[in-house]
Amino acid sequence: MLRRASRLLFEIAVLIAFWWVGGWIATRTGLPLPGGVIGLALLLVLFACGAIRPALLQGGAGVLLAEMLLFFIPALMSLLDYGPLLRSEGWKILLVITASTVLVMLATALAVEWMCHWRSRHESR
Repeated sequence: MLRRASRLLFEIAVLIAFWWVGGWIATRTGLPLPGGVIGLALLLVLFACGAIRPALLQGGAGVLLAEMLLFFIPALMSLLDYGPLLRSEGWKILLVITASTVLVMLATALAVEWMCHWRSRHESR
């Protein structure tokens, strides 16, 4: 039990370190990207070149994903301060959220489909 907890803490610490390094890079270079995006890109590069296996961070990522709602509660509570804006422009905001969600889902589906085809072609060789 203690070993599993320490492993999860280590995995979460590694993920936080990538986020922190990404933020540092964004600050130092002035890139108009959030540090989390840069950190995830760094992690993706390390996964792609085989320096880190995704299974090594799977447990920590699973814990963070399972508790994702906790990260959004402050953002949801701040919506209470913008009631008049939501009443007047809410339909536009909802339209943008819906369209962007559909586009993200479509892009993800196409990327997964492409990767499955690519993998099956390369495994058959």
